[in-house]
Amino acid sequence: MTDETTAYTPIPAEIKDGFEIRDVHFSYNGSDTEVLKGISFKIKAGEKIAFVGQNGAGKTTLIKLILRFYEPTKGEILLDGINISQFNKQEYRKRFGVIFQDFFKYEFSLRENIAVGNIEEIENDTMINDAAQRSLADQVVAVMTGGIDQQLGRRFAKGQELSGGQWQKVALARAYMKDADVIVLDEPTSALDAQAEYDVFERFIGLTKGKTSIIISHRFSTVRMADRILVLEDGIVAEIGTHEELMAAPQLYEQLF
Repeated sequence: MTDETTAYTPIPAEIKDGFEIRDVHFSYNGSDTEVLKGISFKIKAGEKIAFVGQNGAGKTTLIKLILRFYEPTKGEILLDGINISQFNKQEYRKRFGVIFQDFFKYEFSLRENIAVGNIEEIENDTMINDAAQRSLADQVVAVMTGGIDQQLGRRFAKGQELSGGQWQKVALARAYMKDADVIVLDEPTSALDAQAEYDVFERFIGLTKGKTSIIISHRFSTVRMADRILVLEDGIVAEIGTHEELMAAPQLYEQLF
């Protein structure tokens, strides 16, 4: 347990090497069943890596360990050779832009919904509109009577409800609201059709050049855009490589594809 007097290791100003997940095991409190069973791999600085696998394989759990929502039962996660447990947790998390599948739909204004990603910039129209343009949420803004300040949610007299796809573009804009070193997208576009998701991710790959990114998606048109693909099966790393490498050596990825 830490307190205000804890001496934390400074977080690297720039990620140079990346992450190393070293023999990581994890089980939930009170459970003898391991969700992750000795995971080891590296994420290079600036790399786009996709996690794939069937439901329950441990993909989201692994992301939450990297984000320090959980701590490994055994093993360690390193950033540029330093165990991430040595960093101040809140300062560490500020280096990430994260959108989960179960993101919140706030009955705020459109502006406020986007600014949640970096609430200190709520009055920064340039930053908010740029984030909306990057995520294609500008298409949502364009059809709103109140524009960026349109009230959302049916409980308000002039509130506007959004479709699932519109909500996801707004949620994605939150990830663009800060200049994060690492972007994490956990099934953030599941309500979009295949073409819309492809368009969103094609833009994402171009706009995050040089940034480290972790992507979970069940659509292989999206996954194959990643530099490397990590295949999880029952809590272990079954395969890792490029799309072409994994298709050339038929195992689980090739079956899923």
